[in-house]
Amino acid sequence: MSPLGNLYASGLVRLLTDDPVAPTLALVAGIAALDVLQSYLPGENLQLKWPNDVLVGQAKLAGLLLEREGDAVVIGVGANIATHPADLDRPATSLAALDGKIVPVRDVVEAMAESFSHWLNIWRGEGVARIAAAWAARAHPLGTPLAADTGDQQHLVGVFDGLDGTGALRLRLADGSISVIHAGDVFLV
Repeated sequence: MSPLGNLYASGLVRLLTDDPVAPTLALVAGIAALDVLQSYLPGENLQLKWPNDVLVGQAKLAGLLLEREGDAVVIGVGANIATHPADLDRPATSLAALDGKIVPVRDVVEAMAESFSHWLNIWRGEGVARIAAAWAARAHPLGTPLAADTGDQQHLVGVFDGLDGTGALRLRLADGSISVIHAGDVFLV
């Protein structure tokens, strides 16, 4: 469902020879989206949830999706600006529900393109470590309980233990071991 007044946009990044690994563009997109949405909600505590969600508390405000074909990475962004779904298995919210104002989608997409360009240049110039640190500063705290479905019939429960050097999720399990997750659905517990 794509009701009018929400943001549905895609951007294209052509990978260069010296670029960091492509999946870390999800971190770049998350930072850019959160920074823009936070500018509309200065009193709210927005957080990133690995790999691709912007949350207010436990409610989803925006999501990101990457798809790669050759040297092209398409980055899709969906943000609840005017409305949000009410019939999901997890909470969602919108800018309008949080601040009572309707923000023009054009303003949000232009700000996101500018923010993404800024962080893309940092990704290319300074690398993944700088991006991972910026992402972590905007993420839920270390020790946050998480569950992960990794697509290989594995359901893991543990706590957020940061990111590894490639931007993958580190999930500390009850026995103290670390599971590194490169892809999957992650939920706050």
